[in-house]
Amino acid sequence: MKKILFFLPIVLFCCLPISCSSDNFNEEGLNNNEIEEVEDFENVEDIEIPEDFETNTQDVNIENAVSITFGENNTVSITNPYSDQISIVNDGGNLVITSSIIDTEVNYVLSGQTTQGSLKIYSDYKFGLVMNGISIISESGPAINIQSSKKVSVSLTDKTSNRLVDGTTYPENETEDMKAALFSEGQLIFSGNGSLQIIGRNKHSICSDDYVRINEGSITITGSTKDGIHTNDYFEMNGGTLVINSASDGIECEEGYVSINNGSLTIKSSGGDAIKTSYKGDDTSINRNIDISGGNIKITVMGKAAKGIKSKGNIGISGGQLDITTTGNAYYDTDDVDVTSSAGIKADEDMTVSGNSTITIKSTGSGGKGINIDGTLTFNGGVTTVTTTGDQYVYDRNNDTAAKAIKSDDDLTVNSGTIKIKTSKTEAEGLESKATLTINGGNIEIEAYDDCINASDHIEITGGTVYCLSQSNDAIDSNGTLSISGGTVIAIGASAPEEGFDCDNNTFKITGGTIIGLGGSTSSPTSSVSTQRSLVYGANSYEIIHIESASGTEILTFKLPKTFSQTVMLFSSPLMAANTSYTIYTGGSISGGTSTYGLYTGATYTKGNSVGTFTTSSMVNTVGSTGGPGGNPGGGGKPW
Repeated sequence: MKKILFFLPIVLFCCLPISCSSDNFNEEGLNNNEIEEVEDFENVEDIEIPEDFETNTQDVNIENAVSITFGENNTVSITNPYSDQISIVNDGGNLVITSSIIDTEVNYVLSGQTTQGSLKIYSDYKFGLVMNGISIISESGPAINIQSSKKVSVSLTDKTSNRLVDGTTYPENETEDMKAALFSEGQLIFSGNGSLQIIGRNKHSICSDDYVRINEGSITITGSTKDGIHTNDYFEMNGGTLVINSASDGIECEEGYVSINNGSLTIKSSGGDAIKTSYKGDDTSINRNIDISGGNIKITVMGKAAKGIKSKGNIGISGGQLDITTTGNAYYDTDDVDVTSSAGIKADEDMTVSGNSTITIKSTGSGGKGINIDGTLTFNGGVTTVTTTGDQYVYDRNNDTAAKAIKSDDDLTVNSGTIKIKTSKTEAEGLESKATLTINGGNIEIEAYDDCINASDHIEITGGTVYCLSQSNDAIDSNGTLSISGGTVIAIGASAPEEGFDCDNNTFKITGGTIIGLGGSTSSPTSSVSTQRSLVYGANSYEIIHIESASGTEILTFKLPKTFSQTVMLFSSPLMAANTSYTIYTGGSISGGTSTYGLYTGATYTKGNSVGTFTTSSMVNTVGSTGGPGGNPGGGGKPW
């Protein structure tokens, strides 16, 4: 065989590629840790594939190396020190390597360019694939086709650019899989600080029938007809930069999990989901979860009912920064006989948010959800921001869906963290549980078109700061019971008949916390089970309300966030003492102090108009006109 002019001394202590430089920059001087942007596309045929490609080969020192350099006119220069155990056949630039070695990890060093070539490898033992400035454009089938179930270590040599493009057609083969521009029956593990561009013109861009792990490198999937990366057992990312632009899913794992621990990941999908696990079998031992503990992740999905992150199992987010945008509309799925909608995050089981994670979700399509969980949803930390601007999707009178921000079909619990929500169209609720919704801590801020907080069975608030402002409905609405024992809760509903707090005729228990509810009406606390006194005050328009005792002790100074023509306020505070006389003032002015969503502490109040007095001789006390549509004097169906 002809020898290539290539520096290949044997290094006794090294079995992996060593670059001549450790700088984390590619040949164009771009930092490989920065998230890149890619152009939108609808068809891979729209992408120009120039034959010329700057591969920028580097001198490398590799142990156990077989060097392969593609050249002009389908020529290939090869140095093969294992010719008695490794066969390399060149058929017009299409190489087939067959290795019978079972005790040495051979490294195949690839360089040069071909526009009509490919590489297929059979091996009985794990091996390395060193991309040292290689460009392969295949006429038919994968650019690299690894027919080995053993581990493949793919190393991208520092300061080199590499490219793989599969053929627009694939040959028929009933005995071998061919699923991607870079396909492997075994594991694919990426390292090195070079760059790799892949275009899957016919199938996936990268596919392993085992797992894919990215530790280093800059990998850009410019366009993929199918999935950008498709795996069987799992996908794991620990570092590097990965950019995917696909017509189908960005990353899909068929029978396993996805784990993202570090690195920069950008995915744009025009017709599928961005990151998903998709196992549909009955084997409960298979881990179908998606776990994110770090990294910088940016996702855009544009297809109808497309999901940013979609798990057949659980989702755990404990770190990292996620920025997810969905633009697709909902539609009626005739196979499932149901409406399906887009979602930034979707789990068939449970989801937990914790740590220092930052999640930002924007949904613009009709019926689009921010977070949609079939199981339980728990917040133990992090900052979660969800904005939906899509309107309600209506298929017929029995099939519709609204653009809700955060929704759980089971219990929803907030223990800590920050949650910010804004919705703006028909029936778009903020935070919803189809069972029990519990708030034990954290900071929750919701501006919603419909209910800000809604639960089917029960709402329990024991701590934290909760601010709700509804444009057209109730601020906090329980279709069952409602209990507040701590925290600061400010709930601003719409005009009558909507309410700040609404639990119909069910028990409303107050045993602690600072509570302000405003709306056209209110559900009143249930006197027989409440232990903290409350005031229900009804009046015409006012901007500021102040309450103090006869001795001048302030218990409330509050500035309303919007104007009501007629309002009913529910106020409860541990500062409200038993058998004490209080005076209510409206108007006036406030200076200094600290405001928490209009609730002032440490401020100076200049008195306005005295509009009434009351004495806390009862657990629930009333001043002014509190009747009207939606009102529930006495709470819990009990007489006032």
